[in-house]
Amino acid sequence: MKKILSNKWFKFAFWGLLYLLWVIWLGNYWYLLGLGVVFDIYVSKKVHWAFWKKKNPPNGKQTKTVEWIDAIIFAVIAASFIRLFFIEAYVIPTSSMEKSMLVGDYLFVSKVAYGPKMPNTPISFPFVHQSMPLTNSKVNSYVEWIKRPYKRIGGFGKIKNDDVVVFNFPEGDTVALNFPSQNYYELCRMYGRERVNTDTRSFGKIVSRPVDKKENYIKRCIGIPGDSLRIIDGDVYINGKKQKDIPGKQYNYVLTTDGSLLNPKVLDKLKVANDDRELFSGGRYLFPLTGQQLTSFNALKNISSVTKSLTPKGNFDPAIFPHSPDYVWNVDNFGPLYIPKKGATVNLTLKNLPIYERIIDVYEGNDLKVNDGQILINGKTATQYTFKLDYYWMMGDNRHKSADSRYWGFVPVDHVVGKASIIWMSLDKDKKFPANIRFNRILKSVH
Repeated sequence: MKKILSNKWFKFAFWGLLYLLWVIWLGNYWYLLGLGVVFDIYVSKKVHWAFWKKKNPPNGKQTKTVEWIDAIIFAVIAASFIRLFFIEAYVIPTSSMEKSMLVGDYLFVSKVAYGPKMPNTPISFPFVHQSMPLTNSKVNSYVEWIKRPYKRIGGFGKIKNDDVVVFNFPEGDTVALNFPSQNYYELCRMYGRERVNTDTRSFGKIVSRPVDKKENYIKRCIGIPGDSLRIIDGDVYINGKKQKDIPGKQYNYVLTTDGSLLNPKVLDKLKVANDDRELFSGGRYLFPLTGQQLTSFNALKNISSVTKSLTPKGNFDPAIFPHSPDYVWNVDNFGPLYIPKKGATVNLTLKNLPIYERIIDVYEGNDLKVNDGQILINGKTATQYTFKLDYYWMMGDNRHKSADSRYWGFVPVDHVVGKASIIWMSLDKDKKFPANIRFNRILKSVH
């Protein structure tokens, strides 16, 4: 068996077959030329591909330094290949998905669940998303000498309602470097686009980013292409049906006690994070609670009332998509709204243009203008529009503490990175080691 495994023809057959399957998966048969490289590496050996190694070292052994370099190069190539085509590590940075996903959850994102998305900027520093380490986000980790259009290769399935999805932040194409974690377009709505663009001392340099280098977000896919969505008093309805119950979903509640303070040990037991403990005067608290937590708090003897914190219908919130007074929507009462599907056609009017404006102009690359009350797309008057891509609606399970599609709209399919799969580690930032390890969440599947 050892003799067979070391045979050059067996090695070529094995690695050549794997390479061939990879080329078929990519669907780009120009890469078949690479079989010649595989043949030369294992059979003909005319080219010295591993230039960092001596071709015929004394005693047949490389130096320790060369062995280390060889191991590092192999590890980087193998890890980059796995990260691009199969799984990528991700950490939950905010509470927008609590209590389904917790701050400090480390998880694997499956690229093959929906099919790996090929990079728009293939030349980049390995294992770094946007900026080079130790540069304070000032130096890009990628170059745009080569830019590729959107392409997704075959996967195991399609995005379904209620999947937990990682995606590139749709409005992350432009960033004010002094506020890298804040939405540039929201800054423009708050302070005016001209001020944000010119006041570099306050807001920093304004930079643009390709799709694959936008910030990664994680949310639950509430609506898929073709769905109709509506939110009534905080409850989501898809195609007229109320969304199924999600155990980790939580809303803000106002709790009033009999005047006494809640014991911190009780809050620890009921898993209310330190950052969520807001106390007002007169024994009033504001907590985000799941249904199970709500039942537990109602059972406490010193709780006199628990009220869900909701924004009433008819209260216009300008921060809510599509940021138009023609749509008097807010975080708890929203829609109805159609989620665009590839190939579907909608009638265009000046009233509904704010809903589809960014899709037409930015995501699908058209020249959109309004002139004398007429909508012009690529210089031609348009009364209808046919979508080129599928779109999704993403929301956090922490419904009152999530910046999601309610604030910035649709997520194009070319922004989807993968499906949250397994939590491989979870650390509680409110506790010290080793008590901070959440052993009950290790190797837990994401639902």
